[in-house]
Amino acid sequence: MALEDGAFFRGVSFGRVGETEGEVVFNTALCGYQEVLTDPSYAGQIVTMTYPHIGNYGVNGEDVESARPQISGFVVREISLVASSWRSSGTLERYLDDAGVVGISEIDTRALTRHLRVHGAKRGVISALGRSPDELVDRARASRSMVGLDLAREVTCPKPYGYGATARSGCRTEPFHVVAYDFGMKENILRMLAARGCDVTVVPATTSASEALALRPDGVFLSNGPGDPEPCTYAIEAARELMRVRPTFGICLGHQILGLACGGRTFKLKFGHRGANHPVKNLDTGQVAITSQNHGFAVEPSLFDHPDYQLTHLNLNDGTVEGFRHRTLPVLSVQYHPEASPGPHDSHDLFNQFLKLMAAS
Repeated sequence: MALEDGAFFRGVSFGRVGETEGEVVFNTALCGYQEVLTDPSYAGQIVTMTYPHIGNYGVNGEDVESARPQISGFVVREISLVASSWRSSGTLERYLDDAGVVGISEIDTRALTRHLRVHGAKRGVISALGRSPDELVDRARASRSMVGLDLAREVTCPKPYGYGATARSGCRTEPFHVVAYDFGMKENILRMLAARGCDVTVVPATTSASEALALRPDGVFLSNGPGDPEPCTYAIEAARELMRVRPTFGICLGHQILGLACGGRTFKLKFGHRGANHPVKNLDTGQVAITSQNHGFAVEPSLFDHPDYQLTHLNLNDGTVEGFRHRTLPVLSVQYHPEASPGPHDSHDLFNQFLKLMAAS
């Protein structure tokens, strides 16, 4: 594996034998690798797991966040060739080979992670085709930069579809109807909304505000997803219109898009937040949630110079914005993943807050 700055690592191939490129990042979760692999927010990225032993409980058909693995490549210290869990339907090695995902093991992932922490996330290439280090470095430098890259268009659903409620909410006789923008949405988000009495219509990322409103939603949800939020001008414009007429809830990329729609700005983090162990403080209650995160961009705090917006959540590792709300409009937004998958969550309180906003409207 070679990085654009010339760093080079030799290891052992696993998964599909071949070559791949992407932005090299690291994830600090101890487990949940199958959810990581299938999270569309990782599109275009080569993911390094900092936990050294990966694959020991195999893979199964339940712990997936989309129909297939979404990552560009996978980096681990040691890959387990044995699936020990009774839930397993196969090994991670076979799963990645079948999905065409190129992996590399037996490298010093501590050294790689330290390099990325010091120098920032880098474009990189994994190759089992016998190319020289100089060739791979050149290819890494020629690959796509995450800055300015609209990946939401590449991972969104091709057409609208429905996801039905599995429970009734409160004393309502009919479920809430939520229009959910798919910028690369995880399956568990839909499960959480449905479990709280929501009938969900999932729409493509490029759906206009007028098209969304024609579906007569009680509320609008802006999902997680990969890439840079600023090129998603179609989504920013839609969110700007929708937030003024319907309760709106954003997560991850949806949170960043909502921040831009509110007149804020975003910036690229040095190496991002990826893992299931990131502390976030709720400034209203003083409580700290240990959260699941996956993002490389953040909302600038200058948004809160405007009196209409209130900072609600703060990242305790680096002080970046983790959540905000509008003081008068029913708008709620968080950077982390309150539905978990993988990792801890905040008792799903934010989903309940979204329901309260819809009920009040």
